[in-house]
Amino acid sequence: MSNKVLPIVGVVLIALGAIALARGDFSFTKDTHEAKIGSLELSVEEKQSFSIPSWAAGGAIVIGIALLFLGRRP
Repeated sequence: MSNKVLPIVGVVLIALGAIALARGDFSFTKDTHEAKIGSLELSVEEKQSFSIPSWAAGGAIVIGIALLFLGRRP
């Protein structure tokens, strides 16, 4: 990667790691269509969530900081 891209990737990793540490888990609603009979359509909404381990969020921040400093070296 070029030295111009490394700081950008570093900042993105730092931001994503900080958001993951602050939130802890993320949830979303998934629509699934179970049956369609003529004009009648039955659908089910499932709420799914997943958690990001704090060690992974912290690792993203550390790697982001390293990339930020590596990208600034001449």
